[in-house]
Order: sequence, then structure tokens, then C-alpha cells
Amino acid sequence: MPPADTRMTALDWLLLLALSLLWGCSFLFGRVAVAEVPPLTLVLARVGIAALALHLVLRAAGIRFAPDRARCRDYALMGLLNNLVPFGLIFFGQLEIGAGLAAVINGMTPFWSALIARAAGAERLPLRKAVGVILGFCGLAVTVGPAALDGLDAPLIAQVAVIGATISYGAASVFGRRFARQQPLVTATGQLSASTVLVLPLALAVDTPWMLPMPGPAALGAVLGLALISTALAYILFFRVLASAGATNVALVTLLIPVSAIALGAVVLGETVEPRQIGGMAMIALGLAVIDGRLLDLRADRRTARG
Repeated sequence: MPPADTRMTALDWLLLLALSLLWGCSFLFGRVAVAEVPPLTLVLARVGIAALALHLVLRAAGIRFAPDRARCRDYALMGLLNNLVPFGLIFFGQLEIGAGLAAVINGMTPFWSALIARAAGAERLPLRKAVGVILGFCGLAVTVGPAALDGLDAPLIAQVAVIGATISYGAASVFGRRFARQQPLVTATGQLSASTVLVLPLALAVDTPWMLPMPGPAALGAVLGLALISTALAYILFFRVLASAGATNVALVTLLIPVSAIALGAVVLGETVEPRQIGGMAMIALGLAVIDGRLLDLRADRRTARG
């Protein structure tokens, strides 16, 4: 088993925060879009538009995209685990449950990432990191508060679907380590291209999108936001952090997503931040500090110096 405890740099933390902002918008975009666009068609639009955008970026940057057969298989499996399965399950679940509950369930991703990484021999799970993840998840539940209860009376299958998405995300974080030496832009393009090919026949067969009414401006805007902001740009950052910090660390973004959403609401929309939310965000910050470990090491060093 590789050495434990990959410590995140300041740049890793900054990129993780930026990723949380990009993905924090995805729940809002998804909630708006899924009201007018069926789940599979929405997944197709999300990954297809994002893949096209990244291919244009590659061309503009003069980067050749010509994966061999083995790499295409890797992209296909990554696309299945990181896009097709979780996107479809989350969009399906959001037909019945609220964004708050979906965000809390999504916060289980670091648990699955850590457990799968340990089972696969990819990373160890130090006690400090496990405690930090638990603290962060509890803080997430406090931050979301009563909104997390919205949808608890919905069909159990909707909640199980979102849980299934977190397991798939956890497996993708571990599998994605094989792309560590490849440019994040190339990896994101390959994954999203494979996802488009995989979901295209399903969306055509199940949703028959050519027979659907044209979505309204709000839904179309939400689809573009999902594709360009919460997918194309977000996955470039995702693979960058995954390569440098590891599967368990990159999965911590799910604890930061609701925090980012609340902060955006306060700054952009002038929404009120409740004391409960401040307390929950403090718990998340404590959990992340425990996971990072530097404050604990500093405290231990001071005790040693005094002794």
C-alpha cells in the first residue's frame, strides 16, 4: 500500500475551493433544468456540450488528442463512473427530493472514496483523516439544517439513487489516479467525450428528445451552466487536484459545496446567513483542519519544545 496521508498544498486547497464553487452551482442548475429536460437527455447535453467546448480549447491550444485503444477504455470507464452513472442517478433523485437533502447525501462521497481507496490498496486511511471527514459531514448536516429533511418522505428509491451516485463518485476518484501523469485538460476531454458516446444511444432510445417541447430560456441557460461551468471547467480542476492530492482529498469538495452555495447567496443575492449555518461551516472548517493536519503538527511541536 502506498504511503499514507498525501498532504494538500495551499494551491490544492485553493483549487478545491474553486471546484466547490463550480459544483455548488450544479445543484441549482440541475434543479431548474430537470423540470423541463428528462434526466438522460440532460446528462447528454451536459457532457456533450462540455466535451465539444474542451475539444475547441485543445485545438486552440495546439494540443493533439489521439488516445490509443487502451486509453479509450480507461476514458470510457471513467466516464461511466464519474459522469453517466452519478449524473443520471442524481437527476433522477432530484425529481423527488430537494437540493438540500441531495447535497447532504452527496457529502458521503469522501467516506466511499476513502473506503474504496483503502480496499484497492491505493491509499491508507489514517485515523486523523477519518475523524476529520466525520466532523466535516456533521458540519455539513448542521449547515444545511432543516432543508435536509425536504424529501425524506419521498420514495426511498430516490434517496438510494443519490447514495448510489456517491459510491460511483468514490470509485471514480480512485480509478482516476491512473491519469495522474496526463494533462488535466486532456483527461477531462477524454472522459467527457467517452461519456457522450456512452449516453447518446440511451438518451435517444429512452427520452426520444426530438419529440420533446423546446425548453424555456431558464432551462436552456441552466443546461449551458451545467455544461460549461459545472462540467467542462470543473473537471479540469478536478483532475488537477486528483493528480496532486489523491482520491480522498479531492472528494472533500463535497463538504465544501454547500458552504460555497451559502457564501454565493450571501454575497451575490444578499441572502441572510443564519447562526446555525455559521456553526456548521465552523465544524466543516475544523474537520478540514484535522484532515490537513498542519495545525495539529504545530501544536505537537510546541508541546515538544516546552517539554
